[in-house]
Amino acid sequence: MPGDRPVLPRHRVPARSLIALAEGEGDDGVLDLLASAERSRRLLLLRTLDDMTSDADAPDRLGPLPLTGAWELLTRAQKTDPAAFDTLLMYPQTGMWLSSALRRLRGTEGGTTPRWIVLGHLSAVAAAAGVRAGLDFAIDVPVRHGYALLPTLGAAEVPGGQPWTTVPVRSQEGRAWIETPRGPVRCAPHADRSNPGWHPLRWVRAGHGESELALALDDLDPYRIDSHRSRPARLPDHRVLRWQKILEDSWAVLLRDDPRTARAMRRGLTSVSPVEAAERFRPRSASGGDAFGNILVSEPDDAVQLAATLVHEFQHTKLSGLLHLAPLYVADAAQHDERLYAPWRDDPRPVGGLLQGIYAFAGVTRFWRSHRRSAVGRAADAGHFEFALWRSQVWSALESVRDHWRLTPLGLRFLGILRDRCAAWTDEPVPDAPRALADLCAINHRSRWRAHHLRPAPQWTDEAVAGWLRGANGPSGPSGPPASHDAGTLLVPDRAARHLDSLAILVRHRLYDTAVSGALSSHPAEAARHVEGALEGDALLAAGKPGAARRSYLAHLSEAPDSAEAWAGLGGALAAEGVEPAAAGLLTRRPEQVLAVQRALVSRSGRAADPVRLAAWLGQARRDG
Repeated sequence: MPGDRPVLPRHRVPARSLIALAEGEGDDGVLDLLASAERSRRLLLLRTLDDMTSDADAPDRLGPLPLTGAWELLTRAQKTDPAAFDTLLMYPQTGMWLSSALRRLRGTEGGTTPRWIVLGHLSAVAAAAGVRAGLDFAIDVPVRHGYALLPTLGAAEVPGGQPWTTVPVRSQEGRAWIETPRGPVRCAPHADRSNPGWHPLRWVRAGHGESELALALDDLDPYRIDSHRSRPARLPDHRVLRWQKILEDSWAVLLRDDPRTARAMRRGLTSVSPVEAAERFRPRSASGGDAFGNILVSEPDDAVQLAATLVHEFQHTKLSGLLHLAPLYVADAAQHDERLYAPWRDDPRPVGGLLQGIYAFAGVTRFWRSHRRSAVGRAADAGHFEFALWRSQVWSALESVRDHWRLTPLGLRFLGILRDRCAAWTDEPVPDAPRALADLCAINHRSRWRAHHLRPAPQWTDEAVAGWLRGANGPSGPSGPPASHDAGTLLVPDRAARHLDSLAILVRHRLYDTAVSGALSSHPAEAARHVEGALEGDALLAAGKPGAARRSYLAHLSEAPDSAEAWAGLGGALAAEGVEPAAAGLLTRRPEQVLAVQRALVSRSGRAADPVRLAAWLGQARRDG
């Protein structure tokens, strides 16, 4: 085991570091603190792995790759070249692998990859450290689906058709190679060198000197995405060139609009794992505490989108690092039974997930706050819209958990500081048009979420249906629905809820004047087909035609009376049109109520009520109550 039971430093979070992190930024000292703690954590994980694989029955679990030689080689590399050892230790994918391997040993993670392949990845890590340290050695490493990987260096093609096998790696006098059935493949230790059968890890860089950002563009490592092992997905050269160009442009945006975050990124980000491009304005991105320093991201639409995505995922990276040092909330099995509204998600979230989102989107809000001032033309309107939207969404989420019982004292303090920072943004002026669009999208997302995931108490629904069928003269009387509309509301997660942000995506098409924007008014059904989860009414609402949107939503509800999207959209259309205030109020705040009553009416009588009349009737009861 490297550093045979090393004495690790005691890590604390100084008050100034907590404040810097809570405010959403963090200087070099804060990033050094997080990185140092992460290094200690990984050394402890290595020690745990050594302990768990050195017992009497370990050979039965290790298969054809005993780990003794790997531990010895890794120890030699650490003593000979500590920097080479740390390069492997702190590579993000090493952290993902360590956590995955320990979960496999404990039986808390499954998978189709043989356990001996997962554990044998230690040999690949040791070999890469040995190559970097210039050591002479010979060791077998695992082969996954035709590739033998040396982390941080590259991968060799290994023909033969076997999904799981091993090959020898040898290094002598500064030259390293992998023995394959077709002969030796030279391992070039530098990213800009390749040999037949060898795929080097490539890097993308932006900026110069003290402002340079260098990121590994890792499309090879099986632990580059998550704990479910991924095969290499080698990008063609022209795609690498696009990544290089768009990162250069994105980095220039960050240096101009969010320079403190950019400086911290240089110390906190190591690699990017590219995935296939997603739908326009819906980039795919992810990061995780186990892979500190890595970001998964789809090929972006433009440089500004990549800048916002990098800020978003870097926020996750920092918060995950802090959570490795100190708990901000009480985590136990019961927390997974509690779900909260996250304005950026389709699904209900536990408090820990909501905190991650709050922190990430606070950073995104900060970015757009600055960028909108440097953008020009339509890009400025888009920047104002994004700032207003995420300012509203983050504030809503902060208010929902400000005194949550799961928050630790440190968590309460952390969120209090962040809340004060965000409060300063709430009164900043935003032009009327983008602000109105942001409000419309925020309300629509929340309404859709409620319509999908919440249900009023069955007794309340029964009484409301009975009152409606009796033709009660006004819903607030003794025979009408009860006034306590919020009592007993149930969370019933709907796994079919998808793309609740469709209206915001259509608004972005309008603001960025894409090819879809021209069809929003003239061919709304066609425009909606370009956005997953969108309805024709959404396209009309995004185009600023609430009357036409209202008619479209009503037509949709006549065919699909339980469409959560149409009910939520109808509320927004009525509010924007300035008609039927009682119906608009209910549909934008409690759409689950009218949806539940309509479903029950159809079930019991076979007939659906007029949507606006029913919503107005229930909305009047809510106002009177």
